[in-house]
Amino acid sequence: MKILIDVMSGDNAPLEMIKGAEMAVKEFDHDIAIIGDENIISDISVKNDIDLSGIEIIHAPTVIDMEDKPMAVVREKRDSSMGLGLKKLSLGEVDAFVSAGNTGALITGATLIVRRFPGINRAAIATVLPLSNPVLLMDSGANLNVTSDNIAQFAFMGAKYMEKIYGIERPRVGQLNNGTEYNKGNTLQVESYQMLSESGLDFVGNVESKAVPFDVCDVLVTDGYTGNIFLKS
Repeated sequence: MKILIDVMSGDNAPLEMIKGAEMAVKEFDHDIAIIGDENIISDISVKNDIDLSGIEIIHAPTVIDMEDKPMAVVREKRDSSMGLGLKKLSLGEVDAFVSAGNTGALITGATLIVRRFPGINRAAIATVLPLSNPVLLMDSGANLNVTSDNIAQFAFMGAKYMEKIYGIERPRVGQLNNGTEYNKGNTLQVESYQMLSESGLDFVGNVESKAVPFDVCDVLVTDGYTGNIFLKS
């Protein structure tokens, strides 16, 4: 597997990202490449005694800043480390792309450059909550307004992730809500409850936030607005 790391985006870039790439080469049996301004990468590596042998460096002259609008990744800054990295992923030149940069730009670029799986209407941010029994939270902030169809698709994607990555044969799916009864929440939650009940997934029903740490589900689905608030709390 070839993994491409955007070392120019995010907090403490590029030094900490370059350090992480160096660690990854030593710890994992995968090809590691980094993308960003070659001159800056070389200078920082020399000053901090970082060994880049075995790491491919791909030059990208610009950077998506945290203040940039999401569409900048496909308009003004297509030559950025994020923009070019996503392009290489879409072309199959790398197997995975990692960036700690502007979330809005990353979601926009993933949607418009890499594109979604057929039948999936919205990309979502999936966050593994590091509990004693990990829980995958979807959506963690990409979509403030969603439909029940989106919630159902988040549940299918989340269940497949937990099956493949954590080896859970039949992941339990819960819907974040303000009560466990089937008729709790607003119209979105009530409609989503019905769809998830008929989905064929192992739907355990509505889950209150206080119950999440206590192994009630493997996947927790909600809209990005609520999910982001829950994540940060």
